[in-house]
Amino acid sequence: EVQLVESGGDLAQPGGSLRLSCAASGFPFKVYSMCWVRQAPGKGLEWVSGINWSGTNPYYTDSVKGRFTISRDNAKATLYLQLNSLQTEDTAMYYCAKGCYVSATYDSRGQGTQVTVSS
Repeated sequence: EVQLVESGGDLAQPGGSLRLSCAASGFPFKVYSMCWVRQAPGKGLEWVSGINWSGTNPYYTDSVKGRFTISRDNAKATLYLQLNSLQTEDTAMYYCAKGCYVSATYDSRGQGTQVTVSS
């Protein structure tokens, strides 16, 4: 059974930082591209960032370029998203998802971790 468990979400101030993690199990993590998607209150699902199986080719939506960094540790079957220079518009539930790369078309996703940016 595929399991994706996100953690690291929290309340942060504008300009602050958070690091999200996603522990994966139940499938060969190292051969799959992975991505992060988010859903803000009252809005649809938005693709944020994706990374290929080897971690060498990350992509980002324009609004987070230069602020967020996606990475992965295949030995630990864990996906990460470093969020820097947070803005109130980044407030959302963040999900990691399997089998996606440059879009929000995925095989499965986790339950999410809440990021709230507020002063």
